[in-house]
Amino acid sequence: MQLRREHIQRLAEECGFSLGGVAEVPPADSAQSAEERQRFEHWIASGAAGEMEYLKRRNEDGELLRSSIRAVFPWAKSVIVCAANYNGAPVRSIDPAPGGSAWIARYAWSGQKAGQQGGEDDERLRPSDYHKVLLKRIKAIEDRLQQEHGPFESRAFVDTGPIVERVYARYAGLGWTGKNTCMISQGKGSWMFLGVLMTSLEVAEDSVAVMAQDRCGSCTRCIDACPTDALTPYRMDASRCIAYLTIEKRGVIEGGEGEVDLRTGIGRNVFGCDICQEVCPWNRKAPLVNDAELIPRQELMNPALDWLGAMSEADFGRWFFGSPVKRAKYDGFLRNVAIAMGNSGREEYLPQLRAWLGTEDEGLRNAAAWALEQLGEKTQTAS
Repeated sequence: MQLRREHIQRLAEECGFSLGGVAEVPPADSAQSAEERQRFEHWIASGAAGEMEYLKRRNEDGELLRSSIRAVFPWAKSVIVCAANYNGAPVRSIDPAPGGSAWIARYAWSGQKAGQQGGEDDERLRPSDYHKVLLKRIKAIEDRLQQEHGPFESRAFVDTGPIVERVYARYAGLGWTGKNTCMISQGKGSWMFLGVLMTSLEVAEDSVAVMAQDRCGSCTRCIDACPTDALTPYRMDASRCIAYLTIEKRGVIEGGEGEVDLRTGIGRNVFGCDICQEVCPWNRKAPLVNDAELIPRQELMNPALDWLGAMSEADFGRWFFGSPVKRAKYDGFLRNVAIAMGNSGREEYLPQLRAWLGTEDEGLRNAAAWALEQLGEKTQTAS
């Protein structure tokens, strides 16, 4: 049995996705496969992955696991790629906002109704993690295909597998890779979660996708707007990316090399960054999400820095358990809040920043000292 594009599209929509497609896995000796391996190898060798060691893992033959599906799954013949919209609201981080507000990337706003508690309907939203939401849907597609085709080998992943999802989204014809390195769909923009299902099934000859045309043209708005100079056309230096710095980076955030101090560039972002997508013309008419499991939590849009800074570890857990925000960890999140306070220009945060000078966590302590200096108070701790 073979996979057909129209059937995969229908299954994806029935299982709750906005888009669905299927791509062939290029032969190991193909020019396409060699190009992808070489591009990823060069990216890793340049240091652009920062401290994300999981991206640097290799197999017994020395191949980077994420450079090619065949480095880990030699049996894979096709990849089903599905996309779910997370464009929660028209509000943007680059728009005027209340003074003293922070920014949490919109992909981490998601929640769902808590259901019934104490016999009464509870209208509150509890955090939802897109990894779990999408994986459940991918697994539903896998089950349907197993029923239709009989047993076959497969693996499902949402941001956790040894695969660069956007590459296969392009192979599957869902969109092109933009200059900001995001997958862009001409009709739906780039506010998309991607999930994949690798299979040992072949793609029908008449269902091999035609890759979408690159429609970035001469536009460089994403590159020009990046506050930390992390972007060059079609390449992201993750070690300078605000999303990496506020989520993946542990400990002290240094100023970094170059004209831009990375801490200043972070601005009011306390978890992730949306800027390169917010300025993209293809997102001007991107549809808003209508998904019961990915409902935007209004309280996370432009949240107040003083509210976030006053959170205890228990508060952090209550607000973000089951949310992507948990990945930053409590001390890392407060470190980010301290940097945003330093960038705010508001002296009302001085008492909280002074209090953080006594914390055991070096990253938070250093960020607080830097922030105090930004607000005009000299310390001996910032670097």
